[in-house]
Amino acid sequence: MTVRPIRLFGDPVLRAVSAPIDEIDDGVRALVQDLIDTVELPGRAGVAAPQIGVGLRAFSYNIDGDIGYVLNPVLVETRGEPQPVGEGCLSVPGLWHDAIRYPWAKVVGTDLDGNEIELEGEGLMAQALQHETDHLDGMLYLSRLPADTRREAMRQVRESDWF
Repeated sequence: MTVRPIRLFGDPVLRAVSAPIDEIDDGVRALVQDLIDTVELPGRAGVAAPQIGVGLRAFSYNIDGDIGYVLNPVLVETRGEPQPVGEGCLSVPGLWHDAIRYPWAKVVGTDLDGNEIELEGEGLMAQALQHETDHLDGMLYLSRLPADTRREAMRQVRESDWF
């Protein structure tokens, strides 16, 4: 369908908890295609529906060339000790900080046919699953930063040319 513009920090849709998708209709199918088209651009590991202005529980991913989506994802399991991992966000362009993430994660959701999907992995996949489900709960990665790093990140946001 189309590559959608990314909403930036400060947009209220990024702070709102996304609504579940109750019915698969043409609008949801178009949303999924837009999420996939938008995540296919180079350097993108994931795009959540709120990042393109839609308050529904859906995200797409692009991990090592594996591109897909999940509807109504729930982070059901994490493993390992949380650790700082370098992270950025399309909605906070130009910033890169160490967020606290688990090294392994699993998400369960559905596809457009209502079939259950399980996504799991370590490394970048684990990070993306946690990052994108956070978006659906109205949380940006900045909230995962240690307090002193978060203060510095917020200073950088205020001084950015896009804010």
